[in-house]
Parts: sequence; structure tokens; C-alpha cells
Amino acid sequence: MGREEMSLHSSIGARGRTMYKLFVASNLAGIMGILYYRATNIPREGPSLRLLVWAAMSLSELWFGFYWLVTQSARWDPIYRSTSKDRLSNRFERELPGVDAFVCTADPWKEPPLLVIGTVLSLMAYDYPPEKLSVYLSDDGGSDLTLYALLEASAFSKHWLPFCRKFKIEPRSPASFFSTNPDPPLTSSQEWSTMKSLYEEMAHRIESAVSLGRVPPEIREEHQRLFSEWNSGTNSRDHPAILKILIGGGDSKAVDVDGCPLPTLVYLAREKRPGYPHHFKAGAMNALLRVSAEVSNAPIILNVDCDMYSNDSQSVRDALCFFMDEKTGSRTAFVQFPQRFDNITKNDIYDASLLLFTEVTNAQVIHFSCIFNIFSRPGSDPFSISICTVEFYGLDRFEGPLYIGSGCFHRRESLTGREYSEDFKGDLNGRMWSKPVGMVEELEERSRKLAACYFEENTLWGTEVGLKYGCPVEDVITGLSIQCRGWKSVYFSPKRAAFLGLAATTLNDVLVQQTRWSGGDFQILISRYSPFLCGPKKISLGLQMCYCIYCLWVPNCFPTLCYAIAPSLCLLYGIPMFPKISSLWLIPFVYVCISSYGYSLVEILCVGGTFKMWWNAQRMWMMRRVTSYFFAFLDFILKLVGMGEMKFTITSKVADAESETRYRNEIMEFGTASPMFILPTTLAIHHLVCWVVMVFRVVEKGIGVLDDLFVQAALCGFLVLISLPIYEAAFLRRDKGRIPTSVTSISVTLALMISFLAAR
Repeated sequence: MGREEMSLHSSIGARGRTMYKLFVASNLAGIMGILYYRATNIPREGPSLRLLVWAAMSLSELWFGFYWLVTQSARWDPIYRSTSKDRLSNRFERELPGVDAFVCTADPWKEPPLLVIGTVLSLMAYDYPPEKLSVYLSDDGGSDLTLYALLEASAFSKHWLPFCRKFKIEPRSPASFFSTNPDPPLTSSQEWSTMKSLYEEMAHRIESAVSLGRVPPEIREEHQRLFSEWNSGTNSRDHPAILKILIGGGDSKAVDVDGCPLPTLVYLAREKRPGYPHHFKAGAMNALLRVSAEVSNAPIILNVDCDMYSNDSQSVRDALCFFMDEKTGSRTAFVQFPQRFDNITKNDIYDASLLLFTEVTNAQVIHFSCIFNIFSRPGSDPFSISICTVEFYGLDRFEGPLYIGSGCFHRRESLTGREYSEDFKGDLNGRMWSKPVGMVEELEERSRKLAACYFEENTLWGTEVGLKYGCPVEDVITGLSIQCRGWKSVYFSPKRAAFLGLAATTLNDVLVQQTRWSGGDFQILISRYSPFLCGPKKISLGLQMCYCIYCLWVPNCFPTLCYAIAPSLCLLYGIPMFPKISSLWLIPFVYVCISSYGYSLVEILCVGGTFKMWWNAQRMWMMRRVTSYFFAFLDFILKLVGMGEMKFTITSKVADAESETRYRNEIMEFGTASPMFILPTTLAIHHLVCWVVMVFRVVEKGIGVLDDLFVQAALCGFLVLISLPIYEAAFLRRDKGRIPTSVTSISVTLALMISFLAAR
């Protein structure tokens, strides 16, 4: 049998690319027609405002055309991967490498300990030799409540892991399993009921401790070694390194109720002191890298967010199919799985799944296959929704999908700053994992020093070794630097979601999150790590362009703001900025508009979405560009002049009952007087004023006045329609999720000022 037939994974390109490329060519022709019209129809007379707006809109359209071309690099030739886990088991079952799983949490109030241990237990229950699996929890909140929850989880795991093995259940997060399986199966009702009771009792103890804000005294007394560091009144910003090995470390009793060994389980709260930078999640990950090297030193590392539980116990084997492949495995640095969410509402009110840029993993329709039915992914399941970035399949063609911070399996060597070379063998199955030796206390003492706040002083940690410091998207910049050292990455989206997490449930959280992402990506673009500075001769031009899709998010705010303000403003004063409705020059404008929006609508409908989901995505597309991207640019300017510093905002994983009800009913949650809401509310009021004035003008002078202003009227009407939730929240709603009166007052004032200044 040939090497290709024996490969542990395979890939296939999308079919029907000819039709897609013809569509791209037609769009390009339309864009060129628009630019030609702008260049050859510059107004020679009329108010000075018209010439100024014409120039601004011309530059905006030029930018939109350029950015559209950049995005095609990731959509031009996508590939789709599959794995052969049976071959992996047949050839390497006895030589499987050790795996260290990292879970990061930072705030027990925003990230409840019960949620965190659900993720930990799901990883401990992987279908993988337990003696080769270690799970590390990094607690940047330094909370004894989190440690207490982990202690409870370690005891519960002795019952939970055998239960998972015996009945081969999925998912293996107990909270998720019992919520999706509320009734016991007939074949195992007694065991199911017993296990559910054990879990509910554990959950009650943990939640009671959290509500009281303290660990039960009897538990502290029984486990003095574990909680001794909290006796001196430590706090989350000032405490020594706390390292506790709850399972493993030479403990011969580390077995479950069936007598099978348990995975190693480690708690780490790295040292924090005033005056020492802690570098947020990147610092936590680097501390885990050092500590895990001392405790287990597994060659494969998985990192997940604390709310991103394992939904498929086989995903570790999927990843190993890429790492252990004889032909390409030695060059694979990391395998990125998509981030998916199990709390998305039916119509995805906040576009949290980014479905406009996503597709169904095994959909029968990719791009135009819904219309032409000519290229589909093999083994398709037409409407099984999976949230994953469409562009990542295109990045995979260049062997360079981004590292996005969660659901990613790494080769340890690639994270230690090592350059890839052709003589690197990457013999994972030759690095046999073994349990740490020595007494637990001795191992903890040796490892604790590696988490000291001063350990990284005068070292290459954060620059050449480990995750990069100084960037809000430490994951993306780290992945780029790894690829620039010669390594390749893989994007794999299995039929069953490998990980499921929680999407943000309030508008403010969504926009703040997008601000950090877009600002971090823009910072990469203008730094020495820019794809066009460090990438040439190291990564392909196509991959450099793919990175720019995200690095150029921030500059998109300016042409979007121009298009959101200028045409409506000119409509207010009867100044035409587009061809007449009777002109042939209207064709390229109409075609590009219809093809772009029609394409995105068909894409969403074909992956099992709804029209309302597409409509919500249009609204959020607009909001992200005029808020998150704009504020990310302001943050960048403030940092540039020394008036700001990098911040890392934790998205809350809890919400009050009223807010949760509004989210499930798909009512937008504003609530706070955030500056984020001022700009979209101002624009919404501006569009409404312009639309009302236009309607009165049509009533007074007849429909003929729209001959010159039809496109502007249509654009303004579209913006009014997508702003309906804003009008409702600003003027009609009385619940706590409405737009605060202060924000509405400021927005009305700004909207009137825009009209007044334009008139002047």
C-alpha cells in the first residue's frame, strides 16, 4: 500500500470553482465600473460639500474594492480535511504521545468555578490513555474557591470517568450531558440517576461556597496543605505562586473506582506582585509551559478557554492524525479547531457565530453549490450547523490557518522558539510519557519556582520563547511568528463539534470583545511582526494577504462611516451623489450591491440559517465597523502618544435572569451607558431625520424628485430598517436593557449638530 493510502489524514478541494471565479470576475468588473464612474464624473459645479463628499466616497469605494480583493485570497481555493483515526490506533496505539491540556481562568465571579470544572472534567474524560494525559488549570484570579471546585472535581472524576468509558457518552462535560439528556436511558437508568445525583450534590456544594464567598471550614481543616497560602490574606493581585498537584505526582492511589489510573490534575496560580507585569493570558500560558515541562513534559499541548468544554472525546486523536503522519506531521506546529457556541439563539441576534463569514462544516453547499449544486464536501450532512470561519479553509490551502486562542493542539517544540528545519524528525511516538516521580511536595516545590513573577526577567520569554507579549491578540501574533519560523498549521473542522463554548450575550460584551480583537490585529499590521515585514520568503504571499483580512479590520471603520453619513446627509439637502435612475451607470452600483448581499444571504440560507439571521448579521456588521473598529483605532492613537495601556477585558459568563430572558427572546441588550452605544445611536437618528425629510419632500414635490436621489434614498432607508432595534431601545422600551437616557440625549444632540454643520 502506497504512502498516500496509508496517510492518517486527507484533504480535498472544493468543486465548482470555475463558477465562483466567474462570479468574482463579474464583481471585479462591477467595482471597476464604479471607480471609473467616480473618476470621470467629478462634479465641476454646485456646493463645495458635494465635491468634498464625492472625493471621500471615491476613496471609500476604492478602499472597499481593495479590501474585497484581499478577502478573495482566503476564498479562492479552500480545502477540506478528514482524518483516519482507525489507522492511528492500528499503528500507534501503544506509542501515543503524552498530552498536556491547559485551561485558563481569571475571575471566579465572571467565570464561575462550576463552569470551569465542567471544562476540566470533559478534558480528563478524553478517550485517551489516562496515564498519558495531564490537565492544568491556570487561575489568574488566585481564588481558593476555584481550587475548592477543582478539589471537588478531582473526587467526582473517580466516578465520572468510568461512567463515560462504560457508556461512551458525549459530551463529557457533566453539566452539558445532563442538560441535553434530561431523561435516563432504559438500559442504564440506575447508574444514570446515581451519577446525576453525585453531580448535583457536587454542584450544590460548589455553588454554596461561591455564594458565601468562602471555602467550608471543614474542607480547609481537612486539606490544610492545599489552602495554606490563603491563610495570610492573599488577593488576586498580590500573592505567591500557588501550585497544587491534586492527582498524580507519584500518588499510587490516583485511580478511579474501577481501579484505572486517573489523568494528572494540577492547579496553578502564578505569582503576582505589584510592579511586575503579568501579561494577561499570554503570561499565564507561558507559566503553564514551564511548569508542565517540569511535571509532565508532554510533547503535545492543548489549550482551551475555561468555558470551551470538549464536545468530542475523540478530538485529541483527530489532532494526532496530523502530528503523527509520516509524510507531513513533523512540520505541523499546531492544529486549530473551530470555536463553536451552544448558546446561540435561533437567529443569532448579535452575529456572535459570525455566520456571514462561516459555513456548515459538512454542508452540501459551499459558496454557490446551493444554486449550482456542483461542489460539495464529501460525506455531507446538509444542515448540521457548525460555526467556523469560511476563510480558514482558504488559509488552510496555504498551510497557515491562524491560532485563535482556544481549541488548539500545539507541538511543544514550536512554542519554545525552535526554528523548523528539514532534519527535524518530530518523533512524537518516541517520547514516551511517564508519570512524574518523587513526592508531591518535592515536585510542587521545584515547579513553583517556574511560576515566580521574576522568573522571566532578562530572558527571551514573551519575545522569542512562548506566547508573545504586548499584543491584545497574543494568540494570533504567536501563531504568525511560529509560521515565520518555518512551521505549518492545520485547520480541522470535524462533523461533530470538538469544543463548545459560550458566546457573549450582551451587545456591550460583543463590541468590547471585537474592539480587542480588531485593535490587536491592527497592532500586528504596524509592528515588526507585520505579515509583510516578517513574512516575505517565510510564508507565502497568499497567507500574508489572508492575515491582512483581519489586520485591516480597523481601517474599515473610516470608509464605512463615510458611507453611513455622507449619502444620507446629501439626501437631506437634495445633493445627488450617485447616477440617475435612468442612467446606465447605475448598473454597476446595483449589480455589486445585489451580488454582495445576495451572495451573503444565499450562503447563510444554504447553511441552515434564516433570513432574520442574515438581517441581524447586516446590523452587527455595521455596528462593529462604526464602534469596535473605531474605538480600537482611538485606543491605538492613545497608546501611541503614551496616554493608554493594553487592557484585557474578561467577558462575563454569567447574566442576571432578566438579561438572560431578553437574550433568549432576541431583544438587544444595551443597559449600560457605554460610549460604544453613542455612535450607532447617533447614526440611527441621523438616518431617521434624513429619511423623514426625504419622505416629506416626495409628498410635496412628487416622486420625480427621486430621479437623482434614488440610490441615496434606498441606502438611507436600508440603514433606517437595520436600526429599528436602536429606535425601540432609545424611545420605546422601559426595561433595564434599553439605551440609557444620557446616551439618547447625547446622540440626538450630535445628530442635529451634523445636520447643522453641513448646512453651514
